[in-house]
Amino acid sequence: AVCSMGNSTSRLYSALAKTLSSGAVSQHQDCLEQQDSARLDPIDPKDLLEECQMVLQKRPPRFQRDFVDLKKNTASNHRPIRVMQWNILAQALGEGKDNFVQCPMEALKWEERKCLILEEILAYKPDILCLQEVDHYFDTFEPLLSRLGYQGTFFPKPWSPCLDVERNNGPDGCALFFLRARFELINSANIRLTARKLKTNQVAIAQTLKCNETGRLFCIAVTHLKARTGWESFRSAQGCDLLQNLKSITQGAKIPLIVCGDFNAEPTEEVYREFSNSSLNLNSAYKLLSPDGQSEPPYTTWKIRPSGECRHTLDYIWYSQHALDVNSALGLLTEEQIGPNRLPSFNYPSDHLSLVCDFSFNQDPDRLL
Repeated sequence: AVCSMGNSTSRLYSALAKTLSSGAVSQHQDCLEQQDSARLDPIDPKDLLEECQMVLQKRPPRFQRDFVDLKKNTASNHRPIRVMQWNILAQALGEGKDNFVQCPMEALKWEERKCLILEEILAYKPDILCLQEVDHYFDTFEPLLSRLGYQGTFFPKPWSPCLDVERNNGPDGCALFFLRARFELINSANIRLTARKLKTNQVAIAQTLKCNETGRLFCIAVTHLKARTGWESFRSAQGCDLLQNLKSITQGAKIPLIVCGDFNAEPTEEVYREFSNSSLNLNSAYKLLSPDGQSEPPYTTWKIRPSGECRHTLDYIWYSQHALDVNSALGLLTEEQIGPNRLPSFNYPSDHLSLVCDFSFNQDPDRLL
Protein backbone atom coordinates (compact mmCIF):
# COMPACT_ATOMS: atom_id res chain seq x y z
CA ALA A 1 0.00 0.00 0.00
CA VAL A 2 1.12 3.54 -0.75
CA CYS A 3 1.11 5.83 2.29
CA SER A 4 -0.66 9.16 2.02
CA MET A 5 1.93 11.91 2.31
CA GLY A 6 -0.12 15.07 1.91
CA ASN A 7 -0.50 17.33 -1.09
CA SER A 8 2.96 18.87 -0.91
CA THR A 9 4.72 15.64 -1.83
CA SER A 10 2.05 13.68 -3.64
CA ARG A 11 3.10 14.83 -7.12
CA LEU A 12 6.72 13.96 -6.44
CA TYR A 13 5.79 10.61 -4.95
CA SER A 14 3.73 9.89 -8.02
CA ALA A 15 6.82 10.50 -10.17
CA LEU A 16 8.94 8.28 -7.94
CA ALA A 17 6.30 5.56 -7.85
CA LYS A 18 6.14 5.49 -11.65
CA THR A 19 9.82 4.61 -11.79
CA LEU A 20 9.23 1.62 -9.52
CA SER A 21 7.05 -0.26 -11.98
CA SER A 22 7.62 1.11 -15.45
CA GLY A 23 9.76 -0.97 -17.80
CA ALA A 24 12.28 0.17 -20.37
CA VAL A 25 12.05 -2.87 -22.61
CA SER A 26 10.60 -0.92 -25.52
CA GLN A 27 13.44 1.57 -25.33
CA HIS A 28 16.36 -0.88 -25.71
CA GLN A 29 16.91 0.19 -29.31
CA ASP A 30 17.09 3.85 -28.31
CA CYS A 31 19.54 3.38 -25.45
CA LEU A 32 22.23 5.58 -27.00
CA GLU A 33 19.90 8.52 -27.51
CA GLN A 34 19.85 11.45 -25.10
CA GLN A 35 16.52 12.23 -23.50
CA ASP A 36 15.16 15.75 -23.31
CA SER A 37 15.42 16.47 -19.60
CA ALA A 38 14.43 20.12 -20.03
CA ARG A 39 10.77 19.11 -20.33
CA LEU A 40 10.69 17.69 -16.79
CA ASP A 41 10.03 19.74 -13.67
CA PRO A 42 12.99 20.09 -11.31
CA ILE A 43 12.96 18.16 -8.03
CA ASP A 44 14.31 19.43 -4.72
CA PRO A 45 16.87 16.80 -3.59
CA LYS A 46 15.56 17.06 -0.02
CA ASP A 47 12.06 16.16 -1.19
CA LEU A 48 13.31 13.14 -3.12
CA LEU A 49 15.40 12.03 -0.13
CA GLU A 50 12.32 12.23 2.08
CA GLU A 51 10.37 10.14 -0.42
CA CYS A 52 13.10 7.51 -0.48
CA GLN A 53 13.26 7.42 3.31
CA MET A 54 9.50 6.96 3.45
CA VAL A 55 9.79 3.90 1.20
CA LEU A 56 12.68 2.62 3.35
CA GLN A 57 11.12 3.27 6.76
CA LYS A 58 11.00 -0.45 7.65
CA ARG A 59 14.68 -0.95 6.81
CA PRO A 60 17.60 -0.21 9.11
CA PRO A 61 19.08 3.31 8.79
CA ARG A 62 21.88 3.85 6.29
CA PHE A 63 25.46 3.42 7.46
CA GLN A 64 27.48 6.41 8.63
CA ARG A 65 30.64 7.02 6.62
CA ASP A 66 32.96 9.96 7.11
CA PHE A 67 35.18 11.90 4.74
CA VAL A 68 38.90 11.86 5.46
CA ASP A 69 40.56 15.23 4.92
CA LEU A 70 43.56 14.83 2.60
CA LYS A 71 44.19 18.50 1.86
CA LYS A 72 47.70 19.68 1.36
CA ASN A 73 48.69 23.15 2.54
CA THR A 74 47.81 24.69 -0.82
CA ALA A 75 44.49 26.54 -0.86
CA SER A 76 42.14 26.08 -3.80
CA ASN A 77 40.47 29.04 -5.47
CA HIS A 78 37.38 27.08 -6.48
CA ARG A 79 34.76 24.78 -5.02
CA PRO A 80 35.94 21.14 -5.03
CA ILE A 81 34.60 18.78 -7.69
CA ARG A 82 33.00 15.78 -6.00
CA VAL A 83 33.24 12.54 -8.01
CA MET A 84 31.36 9.36 -7.07
CA GLN A 85 32.28 5.91 -8.42
CA TRP A 86 29.88 3.01 -7.84
CA ASN A 87 29.00 -0.39 -9.24
CA ILE A 88 25.37 -0.32 -8.14
CA LEU A 89 24.65 -4.03 -8.97
CA ALA A 90 22.35 -4.68 -11.91
CA GLN A 91 18.90 -5.60 -10.70
CA ALA A 92 18.62 -8.56 -13.07
CA LEU A 93 21.97 -9.96 -11.87
CA GLY A 94 21.23 -9.39 -8.20
CA GLU A 95 17.95 -11.27 -8.45
CA GLY A 96 18.91 -13.76 -11.12
CA LYS A 97 22.57 -14.65 -11.57
CA ASP A 98 24.84 -13.42 -8.81
CA ASN A 99 23.43 -15.80 -6.19
CA PHE A 100 24.20 -13.93 -2.97
CA VAL A 101 23.41 -16.85 -0.68
CA GLN A 102 23.28 -14.83 2.57
CA CYS A 103 21.15 -12.00 1.16
CA PRO A 104 17.36 -12.49 1.45
CA MET A 105 15.49 -11.94 -1.81
CA GLU A 106 13.33 -9.48 0.09
CA ALA A 107 16.36 -7.20 0.46
CA LEU A 108 16.77 -7.09 -3.33
CA LYS A 109 13.23 -5.87 -4.19
CA TRP A 110 13.70 -3.10 -6.75
CA GLU A 111 10.96 -0.94 -5.26
CA GLU A 112 13.12 -0.49 -2.15
CA ARG A 113 16.64 -1.18 -3.39
CA LYS A 114 16.44 1.65 -5.92
CA CYS A 115 15.58 4.02 -3.06
CA LEU A 116 18.65 2.81 -1.16
CA ILE A 117 20.77 3.61 -4.24
CA LEU A 118 19.19 7.05 -4.62
CA GLU A 119 19.60 7.70 -0.89
CA GLU A 120 23.35 7.01 -1.17
CA ILE A 121 23.68 9.37 -4.15
CA LEU A 122 21.61 12.09 -2.47
CA ALA A 123 23.61 11.77 0.76
CA TYR A 124 26.92 12.59 -0.93
CA LYS A 125 25.64 15.03 -3.59
CA PRO A 126 28.27 14.29 -6.26
CA ASP A 127 28.97 16.80 -9.01
CA ILE A 128 29.89 13.85 -11.25
CA LEU A 129 28.47 10.35 -10.92
CA CYS A 130 30.10 7.30 -12.56
CA LEU A 131 28.06 4.09 -12.39
CA GLN A 132 28.43 0.49 -13.56
CA GLU A 133 25.84 -2.30 -13.89
CA VAL A 134 23.05 0.18 -14.63
CA ASP A 135 20.00 -1.66 -16.02
CA HIS A 136 17.35 0.88 -14.99
CA TYR A 137 18.76 3.95 -16.73
CA PHE A 138 15.73 5.01 -18.75
CA ASP A 139 12.95 4.26 -16.27
CA THR A 140 14.66 5.39 -13.08
CA PHE A 141 18.03 7.11 -13.06
CA GLU A 142 17.81 9.35 -16.12
CA PRO A 143 14.30 10.68 -15.36
CA LEU A 144 15.03 11.37 -11.70
CA LEU A 145 18.64 12.58 -11.92
CA SER A 146 17.84 14.88 -14.84
CA ARG A 147 15.24 16.55 -12.63
CA LEU A 148 17.98 17.01 -10.00
CA GLY A 149 20.05 18.94 -12.54
CA TYR A 150 22.23 16.19 -13.99
CA GLN A 151 22.95 15.45 -17.64
CA GLY A 152 23.36 11.74 -18.28
CA THR A 153 24.89 9.38 -20.82
CA PHE A 154 24.41 5.61 -20.96
CA PHE A 155 26.39 3.04 -22.92
CA PRO A 156 25.18 -0.58 -22.58
CA LYS A 157 27.23 -3.71 -22.99
CA PRO A 158 26.71 -5.23 -26.46
CA TRP A 159 25.86 -8.64 -24.93
CA SER A 160 24.67 -7.90 -21.44
CA PRO A 161 24.25 -10.95 -19.16
CA CYS A 162 21.10 -9.26 -17.84
CA LEU A 163 19.33 -10.25 -21.06
CA ASP A 164 19.65 -13.92 -20.09
CA VAL A 165 17.56 -13.30 -16.96
CA GLU A 166 13.80 -13.77 -17.18
CA ARG A 167 11.82 -10.51 -16.82
CA ASN A 168 14.94 -8.40 -17.23
CA ASN A 169 14.86 -4.63 -17.71
CA GLY A 170 17.22 -4.49 -20.65
CA PRO A 171 21.01 -4.52 -20.91
CA ASP A 172 23.27 -3.20 -18.19
CA GLY A 173 26.05 -0.75 -18.90
CA CYS A 174 28.01 2.27 -17.75
CA ALA A 175 26.36 5.60 -16.99
CA LEU A 176 27.94 9.02 -16.49
CA PHE A 177 26.10 11.99 -14.98
CA PHE A 178 27.33 15.54 -14.36
CA LEU A 179 25.66 18.66 -12.96
CA ARG A 180 24.65 20.96 -15.81
CA ALA A 181 25.05 24.03 -13.57
CA ARG A 182 28.73 23.28 -12.90
CA PHE A 183 30.01 21.91 -16.21
CA GLU A 184 29.66 22.27 -19.94
CA LEU A 185 30.03 19.19 -22.14
CA ILE A 186 32.75 19.80 -24.75
CA ASN A 187 32.83 16.33 -26.28
CA SER A 188 31.77 12.78 -25.50
CA ALA A 189 33.06 9.39 -26.65
CA ASN A 190 31.42 6.00 -26.20
CA ILE A 191 34.25 3.45 -26.36
CA ARG A 192 33.78 -0.25 -26.98
CA LEU A 193 36.96 -1.73 -25.57
CA THR A 194 39.14 -4.03 -27.66
CA ALA A 195 41.51 -6.81 -26.60
CA ARG A 196 44.08 -8.15 -29.05
CA LYS A 197 42.35 -6.19 -31.82
CA LEU A 198 39.02 -7.87 -31.11
CA LYS A 199 35.98 -5.94 -29.94
CA THR A 200 34.87 -7.04 -26.49
CA ASN A 201 31.71 -6.88 -24.39
CA GLN A 202 33.12 -4.16 -22.12
CA VAL A 203 32.64 -0.43 -22.63
CA ALA A 204 33.69 3.01 -21.41
CA ILE A 205 32.38 6.57 -21.62
CA ALA A 206 34.86 9.47 -21.76
CA GLN A 207 33.69 13.08 -21.66
CA THR A 208 35.62 16.32 -21.79
CA LEU A 209 33.97 18.89 -19.54
CA LYS A 210 34.61 22.56 -18.93
CA CYS A 211 34.35 23.72 -15.33
CA ASN A 212 32.14 26.82 -15.48
CA GLU A 213 33.75 28.31 -12.37
CA THR A 214 37.39 28.10 -13.52
CA GLY A 215 37.13 27.68 -17.28
CA ARG A 216 39.44 24.67 -16.96
CA LEU A 217 38.94 21.58 -19.11
CA PHE A 218 39.17 18.05 -17.75
CA CYS A 219 38.23 14.57 -18.91
CA ILE A 220 36.09 12.17 -16.89
CA ALA A 221 35.86 8.50 -17.86
CA VAL A 222 33.92 5.52 -16.53
CA THR A 223 34.49 1.84 -17.34
CA HIS A 224 33.79 -1.73 -16.21
CA LEU A 225 36.39 -4.33 -17.22
CA LYS A 226 35.89 -8.06 -17.77
CA ALA A 227 35.17 -10.06 -14.62
CA ARG A 228 36.39 -13.44 -13.32
CA THR A 229 39.70 -15.08 -12.58
CA GLY A 230 41.57 -16.43 -15.59
CA TRP A 231 40.90 -13.26 -17.58
CA GLU A 232 43.82 -11.22 -16.25
CA SER A 233 45.61 -10.80 -19.59
CA PHE A 234 42.29 -9.93 -21.23
CA ARG A 235 41.71 -7.15 -18.68
CA SER A 236 45.26 -5.97 -19.28
CA ALA A 237 44.58 -5.68 -23.02
CA GLN A 238 41.33 -3.81 -22.33
CA GLY A 239 43.18 -1.45 -20.00
CA CYS A 240 45.82 -0.75 -22.66
CA ASP A 241 43.11 0.03 -25.19
CA LEU A 242 41.34 2.39 -22.78
CA LEU A 243 44.62 4.17 -21.95
CA GLN A 244 45.36 4.64 -25.67
CA ASN A 245 41.93 6.18 -26.19
CA LEU A 246 42.38 8.44 -23.18
CA LYS A 247 45.82 9.57 -24.34
CA SER A 248 44.23 10.74 -27.56
CA ILE A 249 41.27 12.42 -25.84
CA THR A 250 43.48 14.23 -23.30
CA GLN A 251 46.04 15.19 -25.97
CA GLY A 252 48.72 13.21 -24.18
CA ALA A 253 47.76 14.36 -20.66
CA LYS A 254 47.45 18.07 -21.51
CA ILE A 255 43.85 17.81 -20.29
CA PRO A 256 43.55 16.57 -16.68
CA LEU A 257 41.91 13.17 -16.35
CA ILE A 258 39.78 11.26 -13.82
CA VAL A 259 39.02 7.59 -14.52
CA CYS A 260 36.42 5.77 -12.43
CA GLY A 261 35.71 2.11 -12.72
CA ASP A 262 35.15 -1.40 -11.53
CA PHE A 263 38.34 -2.88 -12.97
CA ASN A 264 37.60 -6.38 -11.64
CA ALA A 265 41.33 -6.44 -10.84
CA GLU A 266 43.26 -6.50 -7.58
CA PRO A 267 46.23 -4.12 -7.27
CA THR A 268 48.51 -7.10 -7.98
CA GLU A 269 47.20 -7.41 -11.55
CA GLU A 270 48.96 -6.19 -14.66
CA VAL A 271 46.15 -3.79 -15.64
CA TYR A 272 46.63 -1.97 -12.31
CA ARG A 273 50.35 -1.60 -13.02
CA GLU A 274 49.58 -0.28 -16.51
CA PHE A 275 47.46 2.51 -15.06
CA SER A 276 50.03 3.21 -12.34
CA ASN A 277 52.89 3.45 -14.83
CA SER A 278 51.03 5.16 -17.68
CA SER A 279 52.48 8.24 -19.36
CA LEU A 280 49.26 9.96 -18.28
CA ASN A 281 50.82 10.13 -14.78
CA LEU A 282 47.83 8.70 -12.94
CA ASN A 283 47.54 7.96 -9.25
CA SER A 284 44.84 6.02 -7.43
CA ALA A 285 43.00 8.40 -5.08
CA TYR A 286 42.08 5.81 -2.46
CA LYS A 287 45.73 4.96 -1.85
CA LEU A 288 45.89 8.31 -0.06
CA LEU A 289 43.78 6.90 2.78
CA SER A 290 46.57 4.48 3.73
CA PRO A 291 49.19 5.55 6.31
CA ASP A 292 51.98 5.56 3.71
CA GLY A 293 49.84 6.74 0.80
CA GLN A 294 50.95 3.69 -1.18
CA SER A 295 48.40 0.98 -0.35
CA GLU A 296 44.91 0.42 -1.68
CA PRO A 297 42.02 -0.26 0.75
CA PRO A 298 41.68 -3.88 1.94
CA TYR A 299 38.37 -4.25 0.06
CA THR A 300 35.84 -2.43 -2.09
CA THR A 301 33.53 -5.43 -2.52
CA TRP A 302 32.57 -8.14 -0.04
CA LYS A 303 30.03 -10.86 -0.78
CA ILE A 304 29.17 -14.50 -0.13
CA ARG A 305 28.37 -16.77 -3.07
CA PRO A 306 27.90 -20.56 -3.19
CA SER A 307 31.62 -20.90 -3.91
CA GLY A 308 32.47 -19.01 -0.72
CA GLU A 309 33.28 -15.58 0.63
CA CYS A 310 34.85 -13.01 -1.73
CA ARG A 311 36.59 -9.91 -0.39
CA HIS A 312 38.45 -7.92 -3.03
CA THR A 313 39.70 -4.48 -4.00
CA LEU A 314 38.39 -3.94 -7.54
CA ASP A 315 37.10 -0.36 -7.72
CA TYR A 316 39.27 2.71 -8.30
CA ILE A 317 39.28 6.44 -8.95
CA TRP A 318 42.42 7.34 -10.94
CA TYR A 319 43.41 10.97 -11.42
CA SER A 320 46.10 13.14 -13.05
CA GLN A 321 48.36 13.78 -10.08
CA HIS A 322 50.22 16.60 -11.86
CA ALA A 323 47.04 18.64 -12.40
CA LEU A 324 44.60 17.62 -9.66
CA ASP A 325 44.70 17.44 -5.87
CA VAL A 326 42.54 15.10 -3.77
CA ASN A 327 41.02 17.21 -0.99
CA SER A 328 39.16 14.37 0.72
CA ALA A 329 37.95 10.81 0.26
CA LEU A 330 34.98 8.97 1.76
CA GLY A 331 36.01 6.29 4.24
CA LEU A 332 34.89 2.72 3.57
CA LEU A 333 32.44 0.67 5.59
CA THR A 334 34.01 -1.30 8.43
CA GLU A 335 33.65 -5.06 8.74
CA GLU A 336 31.37 -4.50 11.73
CA GLN A 337 29.08 -2.23 9.69
CA ILE A 338 28.98 -4.66 6.77
CA GLY A 339 28.00 -7.50 9.10
CA PRO A 340 28.48 -11.28 8.91
CA ASN A 341 26.17 -11.79 5.90
CA ARG A 342 28.22 -9.27 3.88
CA LEU A 343 26.78 -7.40 0.88
CA PRO A 344 24.23 -6.65 -0.50
CA SER A 345 21.89 -6.48 2.50
CA PHE A 346 18.87 -4.69 3.93
CA ASN A 347 21.32 -1.92 4.88
CA TYR A 348 23.25 -1.58 1.64
CA PRO A 349 22.01 -2.01 -1.96
CA SER A 350 25.13 -3.26 -3.77
CA ASP A 351 27.95 -5.77 -3.33
CA HIS A 352 30.38 -2.91 -4.15
CA LEU A 353 31.05 0.12 -1.95
CA SER A 354 30.70 3.58 -3.39
CA LEU A 355 33.91 5.63 -3.64
CA VAL A 356 33.68 9.43 -3.36
CA CYS A 357 36.49 11.98 -3.73
CA ASP A 358 36.70 15.77 -3.73
CA PHE A 359 39.14 17.14 -6.32
CA SER A 360 40.55 20.57 -6.97
CA PHE A 361 42.67 21.85 -9.83
CA ASN A 362 46.32 22.26 -8.91
CA GLN A 363 47.26 25.90 -8.67
CA ASP A 364 50.28 25.35 -10.91
CA PRO A 365 48.71 24.04 -14.13
CA ASP A 366 52.06 24.16 -15.92
CA ARG A 367 53.75 21.88 -13.40
CA LEU A 368 55.80 19.28 -15.21
CA LEU A 369 54.44 15.79 -15.66
